[in-house]
Amino acid sequence: MHLKRIMLFPENYPTLNRYPFNHRIFQETKGLEFSSPVTFFVGENGTGKSTLLRAMAHKCYIHIWEDTDRVHVDKNPYEEMLYRFITVEWSDEVVPGSFFSSELFSHFAQNVDEWAESDPEMLKYFGGKSLVTQSHGQSLMSYFQARYRLKGLYLLDEPETALSPASQLAFVKLLKELSGNGHAQFIIASHSPILLACPAASIYSFDDIPVKPIAYRDTEHYKVYKSFMEDPKKYL
Repeated sequence: MHLKRIMLFPENYPTLNRYPFNHRIFQETKGLEFSSPVTFFVGENGTGKSTLLRAMAHKCYIHIWEDTDRVHVDKNPYEEMLYRFITVEWSDEVVPGSFFSSELFSHFAQNVDEWAESDPEMLKYFGGKSLVTQSHGQSLMSYFQARYRLKGLYLLDEPETALSPASQLAFVKLLKELSGNGHAQFIIASHSPILLACPAASIYSFDDIPVKPIAYRDTEHYKVYKSFMEDPKKYL
């Protein structure tokens, strides 16, 4: 394990009227412990999983490949400030890492292609192929297989969005293999019951306030998928 715990300090928030500081989950969750090399954040949309993950990336000096061309008409000045009120505790030394979201991956892939124009050898790192010319799911798996073999802290926001069920199973196998080697730690926000089944993973529920640990079969995602598979007609 690289990252041991994070602590939040709601008593120092600059406001309680704007997001994310007006979100009860950030007011009542004082900290999270990381005792497994794979940790999942699970919960409904809007519960704060991605917001906390991004704040952790900023606090751990992990770069987020933003699309700088995008313009926000009514930008919330507090939107990216949560990291200022978080402390992180490392088990030993600070390690490098990366932040992944499917939404931002295409921007990163385009940058890799531009760099490869002057240094074609760079593509060997990703299996010898341009990430742009592969299908979205294939390019993601090429990236995962290359990047996560390096020592680091890896934060992922819903990596399952472009992965088929078979690719999700392949990703679980990769997580199990790499986390077992002791060099990589993963913290993942996910809705996928396939990914959540990763052996020995810890799961935090953002459907609870404050955030609390939850067993795999107690997650709403597992229950809904299981119930649907057993009797689709009940839902359709």
